[in-house]
Amino acid sequence: MTNTIDSINSDNDENKLVIERRIKLNKYRELGFEYPNDVSPTKKTIDIINKYTDLDADAINLENVIVKISGRMMLKRIMGKASFSTIKDSTNRIQIYISQKNIGEEAYNNFKQFDLGDILIIEGKVFKTNKGELSINVKSISLVSKAIRPLPEKFHGISDHNIKYRQRYIDLIVSEETKKTFELRSKIIANIRQYMSKEGFMEVETPMLHKIPGGAAAKPFTTHHNSLNMDMYLRIAPELYLKRLIVGGFDRVFELNRNFRNEGTSPRHNPEFTMMEFYATYTDYKWMMDFTELLIREISISINNKNYIDYQGNTINLSKPFERLSICEAICKYNNKYDLEQLNDYKFLQKELHRIDNKISKDFLMLSKLGELQLCFFEKTTEEKVWDPTYIIDYPVETSPLARQSDANKKITERFELFISGKEIANGFSELNDPEEQAKRLLEQADSKNENIDDSHEMFFDSDYITALEYGMPPTGGCGIGIDRLVMLLTNKSNIKDVILFPHLRER
Repeated sequence: MTNTIDSINSDNDENKLVIERRIKLNKYRELGFEYPNDVSPTKKTIDIINKYTDLDADAINLENVIVKISGRMMLKRIMGKASFSTIKDSTNRIQIYISQKNIGEEAYNNFKQFDLGDILIIEGKVFKTNKGELSINVKSISLVSKAIRPLPEKFHGISDHNIKYRQRYIDLIVSEETKKTFELRSKIIANIRQYMSKEGFMEVETPMLHKIPGGAAAKPFTTHHNSLNMDMYLRIAPELYLKRLIVGGFDRVFELNRNFRNEGTSPRHNPEFTMMEFYATYTDYKWMMDFTELLIREISISINNKNYIDYQGNTINLSKPFERLSICEAICKYNNKYDLEQLNDYKFLQKELHRIDNKISKDFLMLSKLGELQLCFFEKTTEEKVWDPTYIIDYPVETSPLARQSDANKKITERFELFISGKEIANGFSELNDPEEQAKRLLEQADSKNENIDDSHEMFFDSDYITALEYGMPPTGGCGIGIDRLVMLLTNKSNIKDVILFPHLRER
């Protein structure tokens, strides 16, 4: 009850401030104020800081530097006829000194009426205070944009996630950490693009509206195209279109864009997420593992200048070769009470899975093949324990309909998933390029969907993709990397919402 009352009182206080600020804006309008469109700052704050921070006061005064900057007022201290304020632009903050003597009584009185959050433009001389703080002695100051709504008073540390995620613009205004995270995200993506280009990959764009949802096992979002009078789906993966391009003659392609899956949200899942998928002819899943490992190591070095990651209190070493384990080997390594004999015992897996999670459907336990039960067992007992970079390999055929079978064992595929910090970061394989085998696999998946064994394994039959394969696709390796999860690693974030500017949330 106390929290509810505090919330109501807080809302009432904010409403009063909004009313007061609207009154101020109306008075400004009566005096001729209009939102200006001819504001031209000459400097960014960071440029001033970088150039003059290390100079002494005498050297700065000797240069007599006049600058014009524009930014948001974040702090104001009124001290009689002279005041200090802090202005923040897109690059940094800087202190400004305003005196009635320098700007005149009318302008000074106007300044005293400005509110925190207002965007101002100031012109003045760069100097250092007696305490040595780099500042600007203001010669002129005026309002650029009025902040009608007040900034949160106690927002450092971002305790209010409702504001943080729903009103990201507020989060970005007041939290330097959030701003830095998304600047790093942009840098990570730029570096990935640069690396892929250097390695001979061509960036392409494929449709995001699909007639058939394919390329992954997931529930799609549905929509309807009015002009064509047909149902369509937001893509769950670009895979089948990218492999059509391999058929068409491109050797190396990649796409970095959005995928959509109509599934739940969690600290590691968002229904709209960023993925990079890439394909290279005359390679296989071993080549893809080597390449992905080098890519992640290179990006970490380019972003953090080191080949290890400090993540949630743990150090993840990227310098040594990533470990490669089969599903059963990984289960045994991270769970001492299980052995390979048990993991190959169908009835043991059924009973143990039911004991671990009694919400698993009886149909799944009874109708699934051994490889499916082993994979489910890995997901329930082991996945979150795999912190060091590890490739889990040799996935069963029944859970990998687009991957090539192993020559040594026809029950498994040449497929891997990369796990770091208990999260899947990448998924790749040697691509299945036999059109008849691919058609058979997709038909089997479609049939299993109709049997409702496990909705998460739904796949749709794409006849045009089979037609494309019938024209011939060279041996190819492919991989998809979850960009959001990679950014989480490189920015030390445990919640995917912290690396997506506008995550999806339930309505209030």
